[in-house]
Amino acid sequence: MKKSIILGCMLLLGACSQLDKYMTVDSNASAQDKFRACALTEAQTKLQNGTLFAQSVSVTKDEIVNTCLKKMALEAAGIDSEAQSITSNIINSLMNAK
Repeated sequence: MKKSIILGCMLLLGACSQLDKYMTVDSNASAQDKFRACALTEAQTKLQNGTLFAQSVSVTKDEIVNTCLKKMALEAAGIDSEAQSITSNIINSLMNAK
């Protein structure tokens, strides 16, 4: 069983190296292509962090979908580049209000 998991991970890592070309899209890409690039990036990040297989496939899938939908919504609203700064400012303000 462990050998098949290790083999599967090695195959997945090899496939991920070929997926790099699908992980970046330009601003004119379709929503489907943008979502695919986001999902691939999120999955690869989870794989590199060792968390891709930490939960069930269903839970991990839902996390990736939710993350990418949020990112795409922020991008569509035109505040994707500001989201980190806005959130940091809110958290810092709340920390200082203690």
